Amino acid sequence: MQRLTIALAALLLAASASAQTFPNKALRWVVPSAPGDGSDITGRIIAERVSRELGQQVLIDNKPGAGGVLGSETVAKSPADGYTMIVGNAGSHGINAAIYTKLNYDVARDFVPVALFCSAPNVMVASPGTPAKTVAEFVAYAKANPGKLNYASGGIGSSSHLSAELLKSLGGFDMTHVPYKGAAPAVNAVMANEVNVMIGNLPPWSGHLNSGKVQALAVTTAKRHAGLPDVPAMAETYAGFETVAWFGLLAPAGTPPAVIEKVHHAVNAALADPDVNSRIAATGCGPSPIAQQAFATRVQDDIVRWKKLATERNIRAD
Repeated sequence: MQRLTIALAALLLAASASAQTFPNKALRWVVPSAPGDGSDITGRIIAERVSRELGQQVLIDNKPGAGGVLGSETVAKSPADGYTMIVGNAGSHGINAAIYTKLNYDVARDFVPVALFCSAPNVMVASPGTPAKTVAEFVAYAKANPGKLNYASGGIGSSSHLSAELLKSLGGFDMTHVPYKGAAPAVNAVMANEVNVMIGNLPPWSGHLNSGKVQALAVTTAKRHAGLPDVPAMAETYAGFETVAWFGLLAPAGTPPAVIEKVHHAVNAALADPDVNSRIAATGCGPSPIAQQAFATRVQDDIVRWKKLATERNIRAD
């Protein structure tokens, strides 16, 4: 028992010393999607400021694939020392737990939520060639053209995928899923009339909406979004419809708590910077500095609600 106590004390002392010297080299934040989606956009903004907070460069490493599975697996199997973390989202760390049954990692057990960056609604946008200006008009058009319509997503298991499935369920119609390798190519496909509609994260759409190139039919928050006050909430057509995207930092399980705390404070300090705050807000994503436990609760709640929808719609990715 005495030897065990000594060994435990030595481990705690080593962990404390490691946290005090952390970081002494560059950090890597894995983005589990292609450049141009919400995780990438917000991650780069935050990483730039956190680099100054911690005195070490934060490098963004895009690892898209399988709706965030590739990047998530990379981080789950990385050393739990704080130098490799993931800029996760509602798809990679909420939905994937619901639709994959054969992952080589456990979404809930193998990650520790570190800091939430921001949250945003998904936004429903029809292609320029689709004759619909409202959700009701789109649903009516889909029912009048059974089997002819399709929708884009940033990949199987993305929040854009599940949001469209929820609309299909509530609207009582069908359309074909066309998954792309990331939000940016999916947005481009809608703009080019390759697909009829997308219900995707707001940040990749904000520039197109602000330019007037396309019109948003709805946002997926329970109430109208402050940044798009003239756009109806989906709940105004289908009561109870709500899907909220979030972007935040998670670390491999076992990362020293002191290291997590240091990065958590660095992220929140970045979010408190007026320039960073305004840049994040300009994407349509509301900066959301919250406690670590509150972030962990949000992740767990997402897993529960998406499992319910996946079971009801029999959605599986493997």
